[in-house]
Amino acid sequence: MTTRISGLATLRARHPEAVAEAAARRTRRPFIGARGRLMIIAADHPARGMLAVGDRALAMANRVDLLERLCLALSRPGVDGVLATADLLEDLLLLGALENKVVVGSMNRGGIAGAAFEMDDRFTGHRPQDIARLRFDAGKLLLRIDYGDPGSLATLETAARTIDAMAERQLPTFVEPFIFRRTDGEARNDLSAEAVTRSVAIASGLGGTSAYTWLKLPVTDDPADMAGVCETSTLPVVLLGGAVGSTVRDQEAAYERWRTALRLPTVQGLVVGRSLLYPVDGDVAAAVDTAVGLL
Repeated sequence: MTTRISGLATLRARHPEAVAEAAARRTRRPFIGARGRLMIIAADHPARGMLAVGDRALAMANRVDLLERLCLALSRPGVDGVLATADLLEDLLLLGALENKVVVGSMNRGGIAGAAFEMDDRFTGHRPQDIARLRFDAGKLLLRIDYGDPGSLATLETAARTIDAMAERQLPTFVEPFIFRRTDGEARNDLSAEAVTRSVAIASGLGGTSAYTWLKLPVTDDPADMAGVCETSTLPVVLLGGAVGSTVRDQEAAYERWRTALRLPTVQGLVVGRSLLYPVDGDVAAAVDTAVGLL
């Protein structure tokens, strides 16, 4: 696998058309399979400058290593697909790793983590027309709302129009909403039940139709509150994994939070990234298999 990945630069340099050719011949599958649940591996973090995993500041910076982990995760039984930016998805296309998989394009990555303009979360990734042209299956957008930042209104409007453009193409959109707060100069997502509930209500009403809208939600600080959060909307929900601590106990606690939330009637699956690709014990296959088993 390492040799094939190392050859990607040469292939891209000499045959850039290979990406479109691979996309055109990719074998697709139904968005929702026979199991009725979705298990998606997320890997769109690097495009926002989020390369850290635990105490390793540049863990996701090694592209060969990341691609090897992704290919392993995608090969495990029960994994339905992947969420990533164009560069990663095209590498996976060229490696043949996206056959019979759900492919989700990440659309807005402009809010670089830690930057002064982080809340100006522009759509710098896939456009709806790109997702349709490449025969991908869905898109994902990040919707962070800062009540103290007037720029959030522009993000809301752009998100709504993107949802409209995706729906026109009958393409599902995963909307990942957060209420964003600044305390003593530190910005963080508010995972209290009230904040997540409010973000769900706002996200559900975006666009001229919600027919193709899904919600991608964090598990609240108190997992017991998730039932009330999910009662805020009838839209289908997938749970995002989020950051997991640095011990095996932290990882096991995360699995238990997901297991509890997956019992809720609107929850249709998981979209998890770093905690499965870079598990505490280093065993990617075992981490992915455990997550699949929760479904």
